[in-house]
Amino acid sequence: MTDEKKKALMNCTSFDEILNEEYGAMGTPERMKFENDAEAFCLAETDKIGTKKSYISKLENGHADIQLSTLFRIFAGLGKKVSLTIL
Repeated sequence: MTDEKKKALMNCTSFDEILNEEYGAMGTPERMKFENDAEAFCLAETDKIGTKKSYISKLENGHADIQLSTLFRIFAGLGKKVSLTIL
């Protein structure tokens, strides 16, 4: 990555700006490919964790609370471990 590209990314103030910088504006072929690939990835990961896409969307948008068991399944589906310590 060039220094110019790094500087442009560092000046972004939102995730949308980062996507625009990295993949182009909405509607461009590069951005459409990224969006399609991201959607396919999300669907595959959703299948791994055994939850519906609509539930994941509600979680992401703060419209649902998550159960601890679901949180563990999500991390397991992503190949991560969760540790909970109560003091």
